[in-house]
Amino acid sequence: MSQKLPLIIEPQLLEKYLTDSSCIILDLSKLENFQKFHIPNAIHLEYAKIIRNDKPVMGLLPDPAELSALLASLGVSDNTHVIAYDDEGGGKAARLLWTLDLMGFRAFSLLDGGIFSWEREGFPLTQEVKPATAGNFNATYTQDVVADKQYILSHLKDSNVKLLDARSSDEYSGIKKFAEKGGHIPGAVNLDWVQTMNLDNNLRFKDAAELTKIFAALDITTDKEIIVYCQTHHRSSHTYIVLKSLGYQHIKGYAGAWSDWGNDANTPVEI
Repeated sequence: MSQKLPLIIEPQLLEKYLTDSSCIILDLSKLENFQKFHIPNAIHLEYAKIIRNDKPVMGLLPDPAELSALLASLGVSDNTHVIAYDDEGGGKAARLLWTLDLMGFRAFSLLDGGIFSWEREGFPLTQEVKPATAGNFNATYTQDVVADKQYILSHLKDSNVKLLDARSSDEYSGIKKFAEKGGHIPGAVNLDWVQTMNLDNNLRFKDAAELTKIFAALDITTDKEIIVYCQTHHRSSHTYIVLKSLGYQHIKGYAGAWSDWGNDANTPVEI
């Protein structure tokens, strides 16, 4: 039953699964916000534990064995359906789901709007902390949804591959710089991740028809392979899930992202 939950789940549907033993709800909000209130039966997962930093490169993939052990300790098993949310529009939760996708784990959902839609629309909240029951989860990275620097360099002139930069327009243009170099990967188009959200509807995804038009205007089409990136593949993980929800089949995320590319003296840059 839970395996048939949609990729993007609405609060009304999630409420019906709060006590379903085949589901686990993971909250990637800041700990202090989780402690104030959270969705009943949700288990907190610290975002820092699902990434690895090697300064100045941030947002790298953690060791798969360590990540598997962490997820298992929280109750994730091979037959579990993971439902994730956070307190910032879905970037942290989406990074978890992208990582699960990378591990070949497909049974997952993102709460549309996260805690914003849940709390503002009157769904139940609690301060009670549910103890985690250990699961049995052991996976390795499959590589099919990740692109590294060398992969991107080898596809810069490939017309079947499109690079999508999910940072702000100021970061894309180099006005704001959070690495040694400013600008963007040559050929990349820009769509600030917040432009996919409906700010008047508790940070939910915009309507699918509207999103399709937005991506089509950037030549981000389903017949191409799309590589998404931002500063650390945090915001762009949300873009990855947006594209996945629209039926895109060939999407990759760049772990490390601009913190990797922009701190390498040998990578080409456009501004």
